[in-house]
Amino acid sequence: MRQIVLDTETTGLSAESGDRIIEIGCVELVGRKLTGNNRHYYLNPERDSHEDALKVHGISNEFLRDKPKFAAVVDELLEYVAGAEIIIHNAAFDVAFLSKELELLGRPAFTHHVGSVVDTLAMAKEMYPGKRNSLDALCDRLGVDNSGRTLHGALLDAELLADVYINLTRGQDALLIDVVETGISAGIAVRVDLTQFTLPVLLANDQESAAHEELLQQLDKESKGRTLWRIGFEAAAAPVA
Repeated sequence: MRQIVLDTETTGLSAESGDRIIEIGCVELVGRKLTGNNRHYYLNPERDSHEDALKVHGISNEFLRDKPKFAAVVDELLEYVAGAEIIIHNAAFDVAFLSKELELLGRPAFTHHVGSVVDTLAMAKEMYPGKRNSLDALCDRLGVDNSGRTLHGALLDAELLADVYINLTRGQDALLIDVVETGISAGIAVRVDLTQFTLPVLLANDQESAAHEELLQQLDKESKGRTLWRIGFEAAAAPVA
């Protein structure tokens, strides 16, 4: 499978209010391995960045004055991402900006050009509920070295996100089939009979059970006692009149 890890930097937070993309970074994965076939663009947004945005990315308005406009790179970019699975952290933000840039050129929305979009922020929230799930937080949690990240940069952030994504999905490795090595044509599903395997049942130890209970109590507190598993348990345990 061909995947593109993508990140953008922008002049501000709202594409609908006229903010524009100033940087795009793309990192290619094939078979979950980095290929080095990356793309990186600085773009002239034809407007200045907001002060708060400048503090985030540090890319000056002067630096961008002589850079190409989005229209000059759009064909190369769309050819590069065509049909791929796109991996983005907080995908709604980047996709909205990319689609707005395409709309200004009379082109279909970004999702029309790619196979699918995966949002690693949504993945992380599901895996680590109640915890910080920014890119920096995930790097720290998953052991990804982000010591060189003093400011946001699209290519560096895409490279870090590629490592984060591989770590987030590492448990899937055993269920993946390398279609190149087995000679199976891409796009053909392979059915594997799992009934031939006997899977051991591993019970949680006391320390793991205590950590799990602590997490449940934290979620109970944040939801003010409205977590469904507690409500269901209490209902099941209540005596029948």
